[in-house]
Amino acid sequence: MALPGLAGSGLSSRGPLDEAEAAAEEHEAPAVVAAGALPQDDEEDEGRGRGLLRWDGFSAWLHCVCVVGFDLELGQAVEVIYPQHSKLTDKEKTNICYLSFPDSNSGCLGDTQFCFRFRQSSGRRVSLHCLLDQFDKDLPVYLKKDPAYFYGYVYFRQVRDKTLKRGYFQKSLVLISKLPYIHFFHTVLKQIAPEYFEKSEPYLEAACNDVDRWPAPVPGKTLHLPIMGVVMKVRIPTCHDKPGTTQIVQLTQQADTHISVILPTVHEVDLFRCFCPVFLHSQMLWELVLLGEPLVVMAPSPSESSETVLALVNCISPLKYFSDFRPYFTIHDSEFKEYTTRTQAPPSVILGVTNPFFAKTLQHWPHIIRIGDLKPAGEIPKQVKVKKLKNLKTLDSKPGVYTSYKPYLNRDEEIIKQLQKGVQQKRPSEAQSVILRRYFLELTQSFIIPLERYVASLMPLQKSISPWKSPPQLRQFLPEEFMKTLEKTGPQLTSRIKGDWIGLYRHFLKSPNFDGWFKTRRKEMTQKLEALHLEALCEEDLLLWTQKHTEVETVDLVLKLKNKLLQADREHLPVKPDTMEKLRTHIDAIILALPEDLQGILLKTGMT
Repeated sequence: MALPGLAGSGLSSRGPLDEAEAAAEEHEAPAVVAAGALPQDDEEDEGRGRGLLRWDGFSAWLHCVCVVGFDLELGQAVEVIYPQHSKLTDKEKTNICYLSFPDSNSGCLGDTQFCFRFRQSSGRRVSLHCLLDQFDKDLPVYLKKDPAYFYGYVYFRQVRDKTLKRGYFQKSLVLISKLPYIHFFHTVLKQIAPEYFEKSEPYLEAACNDVDRWPAPVPGKTLHLPIMGVVMKVRIPTCHDKPGTTQIVQLTQQADTHISVILPTVHEVDLFRCFCPVFLHSQMLWELVLLGEPLVVMAPSPSESSETVLALVNCISPLKYFSDFRPYFTIHDSEFKEYTTRTQAPPSVILGVTNPFFAKTLQHWPHIIRIGDLKPAGEIPKQVKVKKLKNLKTLDSKPGVYTSYKPYLNRDEEIIKQLQKGVQQKRPSEAQSVILRRYFLELTQSFIIPLERYVASLMPLQKSISPWKSPPQLRQFLPEEFMKTLEKTGPQLTSRIKGDWIGLYRHFLKSPNFDGWFKTRRKEMTQKLEALHLEALCEEDLLLWTQKHTEVETVDLVLKLKNKLLQADREHLPVKPDTMEKLRTHIDAIILALPEDLQGILLKTGMT
């Protein structure tokens, strides 16, 4: 069972408070050990350049692969970073070290998989792979990468080994990526980690070479991804997919003899397994996540904490959760002080924790979910109750949702009956998850449709777009004007749930999720106006216009049109395919009508 300090950080002789203080003050940091037959940092620049070109395919999926081991004298240590040119700051390495091992109180013997998320160091240049930028625009908003964060996908092994001084073998294989494809990367690790622990570095190098040969992660395409003798078949969703559907199922009607693993999803977790202990309160938790309330998940192990946090973030899909969330958070995290301070209100963040010390440190947080061991599929744990926060003293407190929050909406008894019936009939967890996901989707859509309808009304009429004036501005979002629309076109049109919907909307309009959602919609609508403006310009006889204006005005027009083309390309404006070509033709025709000396200058300026 749990071995004090074995999965810790080498600070096992201290109490939790000492550990917290040491972490917060950064008195101790894990070492970065140069290990394996990997080249040193002073590798020649020329070779490094060739390596970077070679690893383009790999970089589209992963930032790097790390191996974190336990050193008796140094504690947790990064033993290998692969490919060797991968850049990680010391702060990022420190975070990876501590987040890659379960807390010492978690009894994680054998193999454990979990996920963490950490902030990219502010001191480093934000480097985004050009391919990812290109494909990001076609992804659903909740799958777009966040340039400020990395994900870490962990396969941790702890087994008895008498040949080692400590008596235990402890190691984690960690995939670091910008992509939030949780289910996909956990499946990749299942394929390669057990073999890696037996065969070491050459096997890891071969696996990374396989990843480097993968096609780019293009949304909407069925991808065949070979890795160490296994072929995975996946499809990354697009923003054009109907929410709640998986396209890959329809693509697998005929048998593929060479396919070993078919993934129906790249990012979803087992929703019902995570919500199972709290499904009586699932609607209240949906409200808390929707409103961006500070939320802590206290769990016995990182796999349970990370799965539950990810399930919570996922429950408001297709809305994106715009605040920070940490599937697994430790006392050594670089944001520990920031998130546990009592000098200000708790931030809008969801934390997954396992260390008992957090029961004391986060006592002032308004909403805490304490879960026990997640049961295997088919078993149902005793349903937890909503309890007062003052009853939460330690992590050993009974499972429960500790909050004084009063939900705005009445509880939907239908979904509870449906899920309870499924448990009695031993319905598979996957089928229960489908029911729960559809319920959350319908709830979120009922909530967001009135907002979408109102925001669409802020768009100026197309007839107000003139090619010779700047595109018109969107009308301002007026909360009270929006509230008035709810009487006739509110969520009651699509949802059977009763309650204080108006109160829920008022609270939501002050939340980070509304702020993020509205900024995204405003950007999309502004780009649509720019695209319509471009199309209006293309319909004009620009050559005729130039004949009535001076050379200076004509040159000014050419430069403005070129800027429009650059903007359309840079911002991926939603223009019709032939619009750009038409505009280029217009520009060329105008330039050719000008004197030769001006033609030469303008043809060299920008793109045509």
